[in-house]
Amino acid sequence: MLDQLKEFFFSSDGSLQFITVKFWATFIIFFNIYLLIRRHRPVLMMCYVLAFNLFFAFKANANPVMMLLLPVTGFVSWFLCRALYLTTSLAKRKWLLTLTILVTLAPLLYFKYTNFFLSTVNDLFSSNFALVRLIPPLGVSFYTFQALSYAIETYRGNMRGWVSPLEYLFYLSFFPMLAAGPITRPNHFIPQLRRPVSPGRICVYTGLWLIMVGLVKKAILSDYIAQFNGWIFEGPAEFSGFENMMGILGYTLQIYLDFSGYSDMAIGLAALLGFHLRDNFRFPYKSLNLTDFWRRWHISLSTWFRDYLYFPLGGSRCSKLRSYFNLFVTMLVSGLWHGASWMFVIWGSMHGVGLVINKMWKTFTARFITSRDSVAKSSAQHILYRFLSWLLTFAFVAAAWVFFASPSVETAVTVLTRSVQDFSWDYLVPFFNARPTWCIFLLLGYGFHFISEHRAHRVQAWFIRSPWLVKFLLFVIIVQLVINFSQESVRPFIYAQF
Repeated sequence: MLDQLKEFFFSSDGSLQFITVKFWATFIIFFNIYLLIRRHRPVLMMCYVLAFNLFFAFKANANPVMMLLLPVTGFVSWFLCRALYLTTSLAKRKWLLTLTILVTLAPLLYFKYTNFFLSTVNDLFSSNFALVRLIPPLGVSFYTFQALSYAIETYRGNMRGWVSPLEYLFYLSFFPMLAAGPITRPNHFIPQLRRPVSPGRICVYTGLWLIMVGLVKKAILSDYIAQFNGWIFEGPAEFSGFENMMGILGYTLQIYLDFSGYSDMAIGLAALLGFHLRDNFRFPYKSLNLTDFWRRWHISLSTWFRDYLYFPLGGSRCSKLRSYFNLFVTMLVSGLWHGASWMFVIWGSMHGVGLVINKMWKTFTARFITSRDSVAKSSAQHILYRFLSWLLTFAFVAAAWVFFASPSVETAVTVLTRSVQDFSWDYLVPFFNARPTWCIFLLLGYGFHFISEHRAHRVQAWFIRSPWLVKFLLFVIIVQLVINFSQESVRPFIYAQF
């Protein structure tokens, strides 16, 4: 028993994830102590949660030493932001902001892009620089962006009052959003630390509901669908065109269920603790154009790039050509943020070009569809027009995900060409007979998008109002389904690697 406890507290194996029994057993113990201290001693509460944040980072990191990077980055960036906060000279503030951004970005650039840079140099100049064995620390992309948010908001004068080191480290390391967000702005989160933390009945039941929804998305649907998708992207040439098309549809749904499932659980866990995190997904595959898609997909990241990169570049408040350039650069950087790979560069570039074309199309149609042209205006709202807009948007997004998921351009091209050139409906019945559960889960996942946001909120409100026995039975059913459909090994969250 003593050896097991010692191994649990002092060994790091990367296994403390939201979908593991080990995490939930640990969280239940942590949560019960949290309930005792949350109201009366705010400083003690922050110290207690901060200790758990760092413990979570230690257990979830494959390399335990890398956990130290989080508090070190936090203290250094806090010190620089303190100097920025106290400085009145505009020139000095600009220099301090530049220094803070460079220092904060340095660990992210080193761990994620060193080997990408070296391999690119080797390819271009036939050099032989040795690659470095690097394992990026858990959540480095997410807490780096949160630290940058704090620095920029401090420079802009949007932070009301001074933030203590304890509050700042709590904000950077808060365990629900540490591994994969959502990226939360300091002027939304930090003020919540300064009020009495007392999660009420609605807050707790909302958190429980979101956790249950997240478990269904990730542990039941996404992980099961991922099995077949993995085979397709490992060897697409070995499968028919119909199977490759199913692999595309499967991965498109898998990445949504996986990431939105994490976000639901993260927001739910924060709600249990009395903190409000904003929604990160809003039915993205309902989008009628790419602009709408990025208003619904990974909202915390898309708004981050909009506010801290696209707008400072000039946004749309400049010439059309320059605004198109700003949009493309923003999406290119977004692709690189996901990882040091040319596949992510291609994915980001595709969305950049797609958004530019979408903007150009809006400008073109606005020139011809006027208020006097009632026939054309009504046709633009026609159900056929909306359907074709949705179909084109979804097809583009799904095709872009192929490059996101593929290990190489050759693999992506093979998946796409085979799914088009070798596609036949004759495979439909045999495919369903061979994988009925997979097909049903696929239909359920996409069918979820046909639910209106209003109806989804009504279902959540019904759960909150329902008797405790109903809540308990639903929880037991979901846990049993997770056990029934769980795989031999836990699949890490896709976005935790970014």
